[in-house]
Amino acid sequence: MSASPPRLALRGITKVYPSVVANDGVALDVLPGEIHAVLGENGAGKSTLMKIIYGVVKPDAGTIRWEGSPVQIASPARARRLGIGMVFQHFSLFETLTVAENIALALDARRAGGDLGQRIRDVSAHYGLPLDPDRHVHTMSVGERQRVEIARCLLQGPRLLIMDEPTSVLTPQAVEKLFATLRTLADEGCSILYISHKLDEIRALCQKATVLRAGRVTGTCDPREESAASLARMMIGGDLPHPRRAAPATAARSSDSSNEMLYQPLAEQLVATLNGLGVTRIVTTDPHAYNSLRNEAPAFGGRWEVVHHTQLIAGLLEQGRLAAGGVPGRVAFHDPCYLGRHNREFDAPRAVLARVCATPPAEFALARERAMCCGAGGGRMWMEETIGRRINVLRAEQALAVAPGIIATGCPYCAVMLGDGLKALGRDDDVRVLDVAEIVAAALPAASGAAGAEARPAGAAPRSPAH
Repeated sequence: MSASPPRLALRGITKVYPSVVANDGVALDVLPGEIHAVLGENGAGKSTLMKIIYGVVKPDAGTIRWEGSPVQIASPARARRLGIGMVFQHFSLFETLTVAENIALALDARRAGGDLGQRIRDVSAHYGLPLDPDRHVHTMSVGERQRVEIARCLLQGPRLLIMDEPTSVLTPQAVEKLFATLRTLADEGCSILYISHKLDEIRALCQKATVLRAGRVTGTCDPREESAASLARMMIGGDLPHPRRAAPATAARSSDSSNEMLYQPLAEQLVATLNGLGVTRIVTTDPHAYNSLRNEAPAFGGRWEVVHHTQLIAGLLEQGRLAAGGVPGRVAFHDPCYLGRHNREFDAPRAVLARVCATPPAEFALARERAMCCGAGGGRMWMEETIGRRINVLRAEQALAVAPGIIATGCPYCAVMLGDGLKALGRDDDVRVLDVAEIVAAALPAASGAAGAEARPAGAAPRSPAH
């Protein structure tokens, strides 16, 4: 009796753009019930290949076989009819709609009818991703929004599920839940194509890996039998760099900029250094380092309590170990992305400001879960963007809409970006950008009235993040 054919078989898949060969003769087999990783650096051709499989991009050459039969996948609708689902890295949800309304938009009339809400509850509960179909998306965390995307695929009965960088926005706890869901799906016969360059996750989850470099397949392997270093060598075609020193912010910024090949050796060295010093608690002013140390370092053996400085100050004020108050004027708080949306810490900085300011802090129109980035994310702090309007200027305009005298934040990068935004709008003379800690320092009993005036003006370079 012959073995069953692969669920998906690609041969000679090629896609050429005017300035780059995105895929060059790619071959790939995915078996039923297999969790198959596709690895590669940024620009290796992973996303193009997945878009070809899902019908978003048409290949210039090559063949696709689905369960042994040749197919043309001309559109995502055709892919879904075959049984292919995809959860993209960037979600496509309408924030003002409910979970059920968002899911219904992606389903055909047959699947969208009947008691869709109950089916959402049943499917999401079965796979360990419980959802309330009546909840509005704008009230949900990033991890909960991903559940909506996954449930939307599962309700279409996929036999192949493509996951594109699914853990880039998740906490370690949410990652574990996601992995449990994917293993359940695989046990039920669904094939998983898992796109990532987080090597420890690949080794923990996947049974096979296909490695791409410069659009070509450079190897296949069982990642469970490989080390992170050997997988990295397959990805980049050589040995990893070995930087002499690593600071938390350096590792965090390389991770934020998606430079995983730089991040992993930096993180390993950082964890070894801090563990060697016997560190048990870390306080940082940098939300990017906070996120990296809290959520990513444990994968490399980091075991510390990580505290953002606004959490520390809030605790000291609550315990009566710090006394401050009476800051005059109107203060508006900007939520740093990696403190707020990524780590759900919205309350500590607000609690501090509520205690030390004469009036309650004002809220941006887009705040908390809906807060807008300051414009520094993804390494853009060091870029000069010329298309459209700069994000930091738009965010500064949102701040000015609530007429503050001070824009407060808890991130040195946000402080620079917002200060630059005010300067571009000609408002850096009458509105200041201050860290929450600077506001508290100016409000301490020992601080004179001049202390507030001497605080760093908007647009000035921030102090180096303390760790």
